[in-house]
Amino acid sequence: MFVQTEVTPNPNSLKFIPGKPVSNNGSFEVTKKEEADNELVRNILSINGVTGIFLGSDFLSINKSENIDWEDIKHIAISLINDFYSNGREFVIDKSLDEKNNVEFIEIEKQIIKILETKIRPAVAKDGGDIKFKEFKEGVVKVELQGSCSGCPSSTMTLKQGVQNLLCHYIPEVKEVIAI
Repeated sequence: MFVQTEVTPNPNSLKFIPGKPVSNNGSFEVTKKEEADNELVRNILSINGVTGIFLGSDFLSINKSENIDWEDIKHIAISLINDFYSNGREFVIDKSLDEKNNVEFIEIEKQIIKILETKIRPAVAKDGGDIKFKEFKEGVVKVELQGSCSGCPSSTMTLKQGVQNLLCHYIPEVKEVIAI
């Protein structure tokens, strides 16, 4: 197995692509080892300097402390990923760690979510991250940035010039987009 890595716009985040499915039930982020009941996630979070891991459908993004070099993390992470899959596992996660709440969204929220999921999320995933809708109130859309997008120096510009402009274009009621 050959795990590829890709740089992301965030210098403290690296995308790992194992060439196999990672999560078959949505994406999520883990920043505390105690929150993970998955062996691979716990092991990666145990590497000195790792501050978080984001799992997408076919990739993992690992975030690190600014004062740690990628060479101190990268090869260990690749080895852990290879070992995990070589034991015959098909997915890193086959159930979501996120609690699914049955929130009923109003029509405008459904429109916002549809645009986020169809037009924005695929582009954000290419950079090793994710964007999740949190709230719409008085013209303001609140989103959560995860993975490589979390803490990325260019995420504010992307949020304002990309996400906000797109949502304002399609939904006139949207006046601003902020990350929480």
